[in-house]
Amino acid sequence: MKINPRVSEKIAKGLIWSAALSVLAVLVGIIIFILAKGLPIINWSFLTEIPRNMGRSGGVASPIVGTLFVAAVAVVLAVPFGIGTAFYLAEYTRENAVTRIIRFSAESLAGIPSIVYGLFGFIFFVIYLDLGWSVLSGGLTLAFMILPTVIRTSEEAIRAVPDTYREVSFSLGGTKWQTIRKAVFPSAIQGITNGVILGLGRCVAETAAVILTAGTALRMPASIFSPTRTMAIHFFILAREGISMDNAYGTAALLIILIFFINVVANALVNRFVAKGR
Repeated sequence: MKINPRVSEKIAKGLIWSAALSVLAVLVGIIIFILAKGLPIINWSFLTEIPRNMGRSGGVASPIVGTLFVAAVAVVLAVPFGIGTAFYLAEYTRENAVTRIIRFSAESLAGIPSIVYGLFGFIFFVIYLDLGWSVLSGGLTLAFMILPTVIRTSEEAIRAVPDTYREVSFSLGGTKWQTIRKAVFPSAIQGITNGVILGLGRCVAETAAVILTAGTALRMPASIFSPTRTMAIHFFILAREGISMDNAYGTAALLIILIFFINVVANALVNRFVAKGR
């Protein structure tokens, strides 16, 4: 039985829309559930007090600071290397054995489970380099984790820039570096930023790798060499041990709000940068 092309087109479009709406409904449902449970817990004391009594009381001030410290160390270390590698692969080399090895390595790193990164960070940074459980150990481990994401997304964004931009720059006497800085980078910055945001979101939400390298200390970290507990770890411990589900929901709601805030601020900064470039 032959189906009319218009009918098959409508059926396919309906299935695609159904799949997209189903995913959106699940996402919205999870967010609404967590926010409904967690928002009533959030108040000024919850945001400014250090957890007490293993997290049964107090707030999440030290996990918030620990999350920001660990994520900042990871991003500061991973983003320059990731973007630099992406520009090297996209602009300075042709397809050869070296580029294939680099891409294969990045793809392989992206597929490694986070617990394996945590074990590596624990053995190498915590024990071998004697950094101990610290913000620095956790940040270094997360930097290795998000590096493949930054490389691949940045490279795709750079390759998506039309070649005419480069040709015009070269025809006006621009050097390779001037072309990259003035023509390629401003056009690819939105895609590059998306990759950085994905990596940052993974840093904020990671548990397995961080719990083995940054530790679970409840006190406020004094420096990058101090142990700390991130919000994701705090939520995991509170929920797994059944210490305080109310505080666990509050911490989860804060995580959602933090990730949303990071996305909004990053996109606003990128749009402002692009508008100035025009």
